[in-house]
Amino acid sequence: MKRHWPRLVPRTLRGRLSLAALTTATLLMTILTVVFNVVMDRHLQHQADDELRNRAAAVTTTIDTSGSHVRVLETVNDRLLDANVWIFDNGRLLEKPPSAAAAGPLPRAVNQLAVQSQHACATFDARGDRPLRLCSQPLAGRYATAAVVTALDLSPYRSSADTLLLGSLMLDAVMLLSTYVLTRLSVARALRPVHTMTDQATQWSAVHSTERLGAKNHPAELARLGASLDALLDRIRTALRYEQQLTAELSHELRTPLTRIITELDWWRRRARSAEETHATVEVIAEAAQAMCTICDTLLNDARENALNPATAPGTSDVVPVLDRMIQHLGASAHLTKLVESEGPTLEAGVSPALLERILSPLLTNAIRYAESSVKVSARSVLGAVRIDVVDDGPGVPQAFIAELFQPGRRADEADGHDGAGLGLPLARRLARAVGGEVSYDSAHAPGAKFTVSLPAG
Repeated sequence: MKRHWPRLVPRTLRGRLSLAALTTATLLMTILTVVFNVVMDRHLQHQADDELRNRAAAVTTTIDTSGSHVRVLETVNDRLLDANVWIFDNGRLLEKPPSAAAAGPLPRAVNQLAVQSQHACATFDARGDRPLRLCSQPLAGRYATAAVVTALDLSPYRSSADTLLLGSLMLDAVMLLSTYVLTRLSVARALRPVHTMTDQATQWSAVHSTERLGAKNHPAELARLGASLDALLDRIRTALRYEQQLTAELSHELRTPLTRIITELDWWRRRARSAEETHATVEVIAEAAQAMCTICDTLLNDARENALNPATAPGTSDVVPVLDRMIQHLGASAHLTKLVESEGPTLEAGVSPALLERILSPLLTNAIRYAESSVKVSARSVLGAVRIDVVDDGPGVPQAFIAELFQPGRRADEADGHDGAGLGLPLARRLARAVGGEVSYDSAHAPGAKFTVSLPAG
């Protein structure tokens, strides 16, 4: 059975930063506490050694080493000087504290220090006894050598050291708790703009707002985050707008062949038809269905190529056959005049035939729809480009509407009796610009309307 261990790392950034700060502060405080207490122990030990050294110096003033044997002189403060003091004559004990035992661990430790030839100190810490600090001071004479061993109770010093250790630990606990709380508060305050920016970005992306976070009044890190979020919002907005545009263009382009299919089916179902009429209806439906497939493939391929590699070359096509085929499909040959001007037998454009049809289809459809008597189409090569003019003798575009002519969803007259969504001309211009071309309107042409398509030469 798999055991699930508790998660030690916090999930939030504030928790992780607070934990990192707490860990760092704990390590630092531990090092400082150890160093502080070691230094204080050494300082207290030096104080004890200095006290023992001063006491030994006072005792040596009462010792006479001028003769063959060491003599201890009696003084007024002899009882105070004899407290915790051992005096040796060439290793032989002369005097000891009244309360000290004659044998045992302490006398052995004192005897070991008494035979030292120079000043030495040691700590005696036997179980059940108070800890003592022992120091020996040799005193050499002409014939005799004396040694003074003094003892000092270390209990007060160790009590002071324990108090300092307890105080430093309590101070460490307070400092660590303060560090953790202040770090969480500081990080929360520092991350408050991040939460605000995140909430704003979420709200703006949901409503397609044009507002942005910007880089003003923010630290360098938050300014970079704001710039990244702004760029992300722009990409989301562009993707959503492009998706809506593609959906509208598909519905607009598919409307005409779909209408043909519905019309043919209604006509075919009204009464019995001969085999030839049925075959003609099927041909029309098949042709419209194929046109719908071509439209879908063209627009989807254009969207895919622009997303993956906007500079991808879409292919080449002969302009004249494409114009002939489109004019025949539009069924306006009776009153349509077509003029083709070319330097050679062929006129190639740097776009695929299907894409060329999608660019020219809205222009030809509008020209035939609004023309009074004639529509003229001319194509020619100009300085490495192919220019196609579509001219009709209709009412033209109202002067007040020219500025909105290529904006999606705009129509000059909603009640003109013609079905349309105002997406054909924007689609034609977008597809032309996608391959390095352009679709423009000549506002100076009169009467009627004149549209010009410029495409790169094949």
